[in-house]
Amino acid sequence: MQTLQVSLDARSYPIHIGRPEANEFGHMLRDAVPKCSKIIIVHDESVARFAARNAMVIAPDSRSIHLVSVASGETSKSVEQLDRLWKTMLSLKADRQSVLVAIGGGVIGDLVGFVASTWNRGVRFVQVPTTLLAMVDSSVGGKTGINLPEAKNVIGAFWQPSLVWVDTASLDSLPDREYRSGLAEVVKYGVILDEAFFRSLEDRASDILGRDDFAVTEIVKRSCELKAQVVAADERETTGLRAILNYGHTFGHAIETLAEYGTYLHGEAISIGMTMAGMLALSLGRWTASDLERQTELLARFGLPTRIAPAIASRFSHAAMMDAMLLDKKTSHGRLHLILPSRIGHVETVVDAPLELIEDAIDACLG
Repeated sequence: MQTLQVSLDARSYPIHIGRPEANEFGHMLRDAVPKCSKIIIVHDESVARFAARNAMVIAPDSRSIHLVSVASGETSKSVEQLDRLWKTMLSLKADRQSVLVAIGGGVIGDLVGFVASTWNRGVRFVQVPTTLLAMVDSSVGGKTGINLPEAKNVIGAFWQPSLVWVDTASLDSLPDREYRSGLAEVVKYGVILDEAFFRSLEDRASDILGRDDFAVTEIVKRSCELKAQVVAADERETTGLRAILNYGHTFGHAIETLAEYGTYLHGEAISIGMTMAGMLALSLGRWTASDLERQTELLARFGLPTRIAPAIASRFSHAAMMDAMLLDKKTSHGRLHLILPSRIGHVETVVDAPLELIEDAIDACLG
């Protein structure tokens, strides 16, 4: 396993990446969360066997481990599931020395992290991401939360994990669509922070799509390194630096909402959102047509959509998109803050982009 560190003073934690030895996870977890009274593993129902295997690794004979299954999909990031997990914690008599372990994709990590941040005013938790998207993005950085039907991630808290355990073997059975969805966030890191990384994605696209073990480990590691650098510099989005991680997300979250959660996977919506943001940046003269073409071509090579399907395009009126975008957490005093590229490898925050150009960018990706 390769190890990185998220440096946040007392809240620092390691990220371990690779294919672990048989009992390695159990040792690392006990080091990261000593003196735990009980361990509650909350897992996506689709990875029940993987969760059970990890429970045995943590403590083969312990009665202090409890497994809780959550339905797959974005709809589980809800008030109803939050209430269910709180009541489960109550029934298990979870105390302040209890530890939550989230095993699954970003939905599980966000949901369980929020439960951890609120139970007894905060208990420790461990992230075990099983999707590429969660490995490279949502499991790192401490953002937790749930959705409301009208808006994504508007309820939440910053709550850092004690450990992130990235077992890349869990990707072996990940469906192709889910795997490709995660590549959208990988591309994002290249666009916002690292042109050399973006170029390596272009050069190694076939190996990455073929899930070559070395290629996968390298893209996960570099994505986590880049995110860890940003989080260490701006943990709670107080300086504005961390906002760059939301490139494509203001458009993308609105797309998820209007398409109804589940129509597009998160990475698919972000891919379209990055395309809209790229179109807007081009019309504002902020980057070149060549840069936009490179981004669009790489997304397409990874099998990601860059346009909204004609069958649902009627839902995406200008008014509906703007209403959804104005619910974005980066909106301040009714003013839309968008992350837009100036070149591959660098982005900036743009406030009050002309409405007609935003609408043109949306239209360019319809149908």
